[in-house]
This record gives sequence, C-alpha cells and structure tokens, in this order.
Amino acid sequence: MVQRVIAQSEAAFLKARQLMPGGVSSPVRAFKAVGGNPLFIREGEGCTLIDLDGNQYIDYIGGYGPLIAGHANERVVAALSKAIGRGTTYGCCCEAEVELASVIVGALPAVQMVRFVNSGTEAVMSAVRLARAATGRDLIVKCLGGYHGHSDGLLAAAGSGALTLGIPSSPGVPASAAANTVLAAYNDLEGTKELFEKYGDRIAAFLVEPVAGNMGVVPPATGYLRLLRQLCDQYGALLIFDEVMTGFRVAWGGAQERFHVRPDLTCLGKVIGGGLPVGAYGGSKALMEQIAPSGPVYQAGTLSGNPLAMAGGVATLEILREPGAYETLEEAGRLLEEGLAHAAAEADVAVTIHRVGSMLSVFFTAAAGSQVQNLEQAQGCDTEAFAIFFNSMLQQGVCLAPSMFEAWFISLAHSPDIIERTVDAAERAMAQLSRRNPQ
Repeated sequence: MVQRVIAQSEAAFLKARQLMPGGVSSPVRAFKAVGGNPLFIREGEGCTLIDLDGNQYIDYIGGYGPLIAGHANERVVAALSKAIGRGTTYGCCCEAEVELASVIVGALPAVQMVRFVNSGTEAVMSAVRLARAATGRDLIVKCLGGYHGHSDGLLAAAGSGALTLGIPSSPGVPASAAANTVLAAYNDLEGTKELFEKYGDRIAAFLVEPVAGNMGVVPPATGYLRLLRQLCDQYGALLIFDEVMTGFRVAWGGAQERFHVRPDLTCLGKVIGGGLPVGAYGGSKALMEQIAPSGPVYQAGTLSGNPLAMAGGVATLEILREPGAYETLEEAGRLLEEGLAHAAAEADVAVTIHRVGSMLSVFFTAAAGSQVQNLEQAQGCDTEAFAIFFNSMLQQGVCLAPSMFEAWFISLAHSPDIIERTVDAAERAMAQLSRRNPQ
C-alpha cells in the first residue's frame, strides 16, 4: 500500500482553519467522524479526483450527487464555456431557463410548472411556504434523520452532516421555529397513521425524501410512499418529495417515477445543475401559480435561473436522456453492490448494503443483512468500523464521503474496471476489519 503524500493539503487546511469555521465551507467535508484532515482537491476528471499533492482517488462523493456524468465531462464543459462567454448573470430572463424547465416538466410526472432557486435548501424552504399558504395550515411533518437543508424549522433531528456530527438540532434556532415541525420515523406505517389521526387537520404537508439519503441510503418500505399519498389525500395535506438527491438520479422521472407515487410538490437540486449551484421546486399549475408574480406567495432570488447553472443542467440532462444511460448506471451499481457484499462475506465482516440505482450505502451492522429502515437502526451501526474502512479505502486511492450516513454516488464515468479496482480495495479494507475482530 503506497503512503500518500499530503504536505500541501495539510498546509492548505492549516491556513483554512484560520479563515473559515473548521477550515471548511460545509461540515460534511470535515473528517471529524473518521479522523484526519479533509482533502483539498486540485482537479477532477471523469471519476477521478486529484488533490493538491497529486494523489489520485476513485471518487464516490461526486460532489455529493450532482456529477452523474463525471467530473469535467467534455459536453458539460463545452456548454459552460459557451455560456460563460456570454456573461455570468443578467438579472433578466434567459432562454436556458425555459429549456431546462421544459425538460424537467416533461420528465417528472408530478411537475407542470417549476421555479428555479439556488440550492436544495431554498427549494425546500419555498415549497414549505407554498404548502402552508395553499392549505392555510402550519404543521410540517418530516422524518427523523431526514435532511432538507439548514433552514430553522427543518433542522430538528436532521440527517447528513448534522447527524454525523451528533447535532440533531442547532443553537440559534428559536423554539418557535421548530414548534411547527412534527417528527415521524421513516418507514413507520402504523406510527404515521397515528400521527395523522392526532394532527391531521393541522398538517400542511408531509415532507419526505422518497429514498432517504442522509442517514445512509434507506429505501422506502413496501407501501410506505403510497400510504403517505393516501393519508395526505384523506386529511387534506400536501405531499412534498425532496428529490434534491434522487431527482434524475434513480430514474429519468426521479423517485416518483421509480416508485409510481406522485407528490403534490417536488424539490430538486444537484443533478439539474450539472455541478453548479442550483435548486428548483415544482408542482401542478394550480399550486405553482400561487407563487409571485402570478400569486401572493412571495419568493425571489438574485441569481435564480443563473445562465451557467441552466447550461450545465441542460447539458447533463441531455447526456442522461440518451439511450442506455440509466442502464449503464444500474449495471455499475449492481457490480459494485455485489462486489462489496462478496468482499465483506469473504472477510466475515457483517454489513448491510442498500442500493437504489446509482446511490449506495454500506452499513456495518451486528449481523449481515440486518434491517436498516430508519434513523434508530442506522445510528445503531458501527461507525468505528466505518472509520477504519474509510481510511483504508482512502489510503488505497478510493474516496468516500467521510461519514457512514452519506451516500456513495456512482457516475457514468465509473467503468467496470474502475468498479473492479474499487472492490479489490474493499477486499483489503474488509480484511483489515476482520483482523480487528478475530473470531
């Protein structure tokens, strides 16, 4: 195993810590849960990252989801190069907004109109405001471990970086802001029925990741999403799918197409910007025409519909629309899932692997195949084992998100030989874990 050289990266982190909180621009990039210092990347190409010291890594972070076509995809770069030559922002409308909106509306079954914003956090904040206005109610139901951005009312029992760092809520969030957030366990069919029986006439919306991706990848239990649709219809609430992660990743039409359940509002981000800052929310014309300037519900953004983000999104979705794109992603995911499972079994290391399309998680569980269906079960997994696995993979040139509770993201650039190299590294990492716990 070759020892990485990290002198320049460490120097950059030392300087960053003097200038930015924790030396990072987002807590998910910190290595607190796994030990060591965060990577400082010089460039990315395909499925490869290269750090400041020249170390190369097979990348499964993928920008936390947007880079489904890989880093610096030549078609995306060409589209961005052409767009930037015309200016970076206008404060006016541009044709690329209409083009991207047309693709989104044509792809997602539940979206007839869409509004662009600058992040997934903004998309969810705006959808929640619209749901409250449309229903005249205040309560929002979210799932324990679900992460929907860092707005005040939605940080209660949040996933993603908040879960990794043990911060289920945050100082600075007034009690009044969280008072209208009701918590439910993901995949809990009976508990969700009881919750609606108790609060039903006060619930504006049930907000959910149709595939949980911020407590690790946790698929919906059979019938769970359909039950949410039925309960929202029964009690006059709206169903909001946070498809910031799953939109255009788990299927061309997102999770709503894959699981055949239509939400009232859909939140998007990541893939639809091709790696640039972007977000969007959409739904029926009747709902979306309540947004200003068509209606009274105010929401605005200086950089919303940014021409560069629109160009990156259009180019990325053109790649995904080509025949065989999702089949290629599915096959790469299958090969990786099977290879990781085999590596763990050979080393007698208990894991549970969840995969939905090109999203995957490896949970280090008490017994192979143990259930991980909600936040409580995810938190019961062995984070120390993950830290050992993570560091072994990193030393071998495979870059994972520095948390067991973050998804692995596969791109079109992950070829079968890249998957094979990843599995070879996993075999060695699993063997190291096996030696830690001799039978």
